[in-house]
Amino acid sequence: MPLHPISISISELSNQPHPPNLPYVGERAFAHKAGVHVSAILKNPKTYEHIDPTLVGNKRQITISELSGKSNIINKAKEFGIPLSKNDKKVSVILEKIKNLEFYGYQFEGAEASFELLLKNELGILNKFFELEGFRVITEKRNENEESYSEATVKIKVKDELEHTAAEGKGPVEALDKALRKALEKFFPYIKDVKLKDFKVRILNEHLGVKAYPRVLITSSDGKETWGTVGVSPNIIEASWIALADAFRYKILKEESKKENNKKEINNFKRG
Repeated sequence: MPLHPISISISELSNQPHPPNLPYVGERAFAHKAGVHVSAILKNPKTYEHIDPTLVGNKRQITISELSGKSNIINKAKEFGIPLSKNDKKVSVILEKIKNLEFYGYQFEGAEASFELLLKNELGILNKFFELEGFRVITEKRNENEESYSEATVKIKVKDELEHTAAEGKGPVEALDKALRKALEKFFPYIKDVKLKDFKVRILNEHLGVKAYPRVLITSSDGKETWGTVGVSPNIIEASWIALADAFRYKILKEESKKENNKKEINNFKRG
């Protein structure tokens, strides 16, 4: 067995997180961010990699950040099955969009699901599946001896149908998550498989105090795949909504893509 899966197994057995920066076996051991690095690595991996990552059971990662160049965009698009070339004008537009979002506070390292949605949206090939008509979150604490609780109401549109739901939670994000799930499960039953695995908040522009922008990173899983999404807003609830909506939208995208591929295979089989 290669070194990478052995290292992960040891971390799981000892109930410890697997550090992404570990040499050879870490998730980021073979990650490349800067555009110059990525361009070189795609031409000749030996320029920036001391060994082939597959020798230890690991894999190369091309990340998206403010340091990205066209090679980063083209390579990630290829991973998503989207052919792009350096001469495609859309690549420059997407790169500029990413740099503007990064300046605003977005970070797509660890939030590749949000990046895939962004890329497909900019290319005009994304079905958003649902649209937000509005949401409201109320947090109430009646006295010092009682725990606070939150209630969220969500109104979304799926095709031409409006769905209006409400849910309660111990906090505003839990309530919002439950309300959105309730609204979506009617149309996409597999949403019930999505579990929130991690929720992180990073405060940007700390010097602004309470006016600082929060960045919310969410890690979700359906038991088979794990993905990350991101949201940024001066309002932490809205930032959470953006990341939550992306998490569910990504799951729907993958499931509906599977259905389309299955239909194509069946049709091809019938024709053959």
